Amino acid sequence: MKAKEELGGGAIIMNIKTTRPRGIFRMFRKTVVEVTAAIEDRVTANAGTEETREEKVQKAAKVIEDTLRKQKQVQEKEQKSAPSAIEKKLDDLADMLEKQMVSEKKEEAEEEKKEGADEVENANSRNKKIRDLLYNQFIANEVKEEYAHMLVEDVENIPEKEEALDAILAKVYQRIVLKLGQPKGIELKNQKKPRVCFFVGSTGVGKTTTIAKIASIFKLEKKAKVALITSDTYRIAAVEQLKTYANILSVPIRVVYSAAEMKKTLNDYASYDLILVDTAGRSHKNKKQCDELSELLNSVDAESREVYLVLSATTKYKDLKQVVAIYKDMADYRIVFTKLDETSCYGNLLNVRMDTGAPLSYVTCGQVVPDDLGMLNAQTIAKQLLGGCE
Repeated sequence: MKAKEELGGGAIIMNIKTTRPRGIFRMFRKTVVEVTAAIEDRVTANAGTEETREEKVQKAAKVIEDTLRKQKQVQEKEQKSAPSAIEKKLDDLADMLEKQMVSEKKEEAEEEKKEGADEVENANSRNKKIRDLLYNQFIANEVKEEYAHMLVEDVENIPEKEEALDAILAKVYQRIVLKLGQPKGIELKNQKKPRVCFFVGSTGVGKTTTIAKIASIFKLEKKAKVALITSDTYRIAAVEQLKTYANILSVPIRVVYSAAEMKKTLNDYASYDLILVDTAGRSHKNKKQCDELSELLNSVDAESREVYLVLSATTKYKDLKQVVAIYKDMADYRIVFTKLDETSCYGNLLNVRMDTGAPLSYVTCGQVVPDDLGMLNAQTIAKQLLGGCE
């Protein structure tokens, strides 16, 4: 119809070609239809009233030119508007993605918060189990309940991590070592007078054997001048036992019966480095015996005197509390624990140390002189307490 309108009724359609748009902007372009038409080449008699062939061709060319120009204008307009449409779609897509990311981050944050709370709860639950296990371990080792609680307090606050168990054990282990403190023994340095060391304690705790072991170490290893004194006149066997050790070590020994004799003997031993004094086993319930011992201790000035309270690791804690209380009223003392080889529970060492505040000193673990004597090792005792009571 377009061809006949432009070329006349005699126009003949030669070809119709449909061209579809291509490229990324094709959705914004229209399909183009190309129509090829022709008219017959004939000469009419009435040239004055009808268009010549040349005029019709020119007219057809102009129509085609106008059509192409209009089509080009439409395409250019569509191309200009296409980027704006794409940009709008991209902006919409970006907004959608941003909203999705915000939503996902919020969900992740809530999930992390929940996981964090679960981790804290799990860590607290796990640490509580470890704390309870350690507490029961200390109780099995006869550690006083109050001190057992003190050792395991705050372990729940250790954060969740791979080495959490090691961190808890290390913390408790360090606490035990600090509570036991640095042991103090006999030192012979820069002294002008002999060091006089009294060994006191209940009957049968091992005072005499302990003195023999210490005398052996200072005489044979440290080459000190050592002398022995015993005031244990209640047991003849004890005197004879100490005399036997003195003869073996080639050191002098005296038996004293009173504070006055003690002062005289100390004057005789003024040139010696170390004087070890064995005392009779006193009952902490016998006030007369305790008074006699107190008088004997006071016969030596505090500057030259050291008192070592000898306790057996096998004694019940209830009895140990009474013993240390009685001797505390007599003089400041250091604590020697004997018979560690006869027990597998070491809680009393910690209990007595924390009850009295008195420094720990020597420990013995057998009857062999002098091998079974040594300074208390806080690290070893801490491991024993954590290791359990067999």
